Amino acid sequence: MEIRGKVHEIGDVQQVTDTFKKRDLIIQYAENPQFVEYIRFEATQDRTTLFDNLSVGDEVEVSFNLRGRPWTNRDGVTSYFNSLVAWRVAKVSATPAQAGQSTPGPQAFDAPPTVDISADDGKDDDLPF
Repeated sequence: MEIRGKVHEIGDVQQVTDTFKKRDLIIQYAENPQFVEYIRFEATQDRTTLFDNLSVGDEVEVSFNLRGRPWTNRDGVTSYFNSLVAWRVAKVSATPAQAGQSTPGPQAFDAPPTVDISADDGKDDDLPF
């Protein structure tokens, strides 16, 4: 899976046990600019260096795996946890006009105009449901 966003925070490497370390990366994801989401990715072991060349504010594309696992407490109640485990992080290149390059960057596009379907009052509605 992949997602694009802006780096909001880069965590320090955490040495959880003698043999396990991890690091977090928080990305601002704005599929809808009115409702920005803050998504936490983690990198473990030797992949904690994936975030070394990043700075807050960088536009990035994160490739990740979605992982889930159960955990049962002492009372026998099971909870489920999800993790977004990053395996590649790439800075999104600038557009040719910004960077003076001939290679294309991400394309910007205008969303189609919204249509108010409530104003039609169901006239000419031939859908069977």
